[in-house]
Amino acid sequence: MGRGHGAGAPLRPARWTTRCAYHARMQRPLLSEDRVDPAIRDAIASNHRDIIDEVQVAVAANPVVVVGMKQNPFPRRARKALTTAGIAFHYLEYGSYFSTWRRRTALKIWSGWPTFPMIFVKGVLIGGAEDLQKLLDSGELARRLADRGAARSNATTSS
Repeated sequence: MGRGHGAGAPLRPARWTTRCAYHARMQRPLLSEDRVDPAIRDAIASNHRDIIDEVQVAVAANPVVVVGMKQNPFPRRARKALTTAGIAFHYLEYGSYFSTWRRRTALKIWSGWPTFPMIFVKGVLIGGAEDLQKLLDSGELARRLADRGAARSNATTSS
C-alpha cells in the first residue's frame, strides 16, 4: 500500500512524486480505515454525502463545473473568465461565509482542495480561479476541452 492509506499503512506527509508535470502522482495522508472505530465509520462515510453526490453528478454530466459560494469574489471571477472566453460551465453554489460551512467542509475533505471555487474540467479538479486563469492564458484549457469537443457558449448556472 505505497500511497500511505490502507490497512496498516503508516501515515506519511503529503508529497509529490513526479513523472511529468501533467501526470504527477499526488500522495496525501488519509487516516486508514483500520484506524477508525467501526462504530463511527458509517457516520464518517455519510457525513454530508448528499453534497458530494451532487457535485459528482454535475462533474460527470458537464465538461466544466465551478463549485462556489456567495460573497466570495473568486467564484465570481472564475465564472466571469469562463463567460468572457465563451466557455459553457455548470455552477453550483453552496451558501455564504455565514451559512452551510459544514456542508462545504465535506467537499473540501472529499476533494482535498482547501478553498472555493473548486473548478473541474472534464472530471479533473484543476484548482481555483487563479489556476483557471493560468490555463485560459496559456491556451491549455482550450486544448483540454477540444479533446472531446466541449461546447463553447454562454454560461449555465444552477444551485
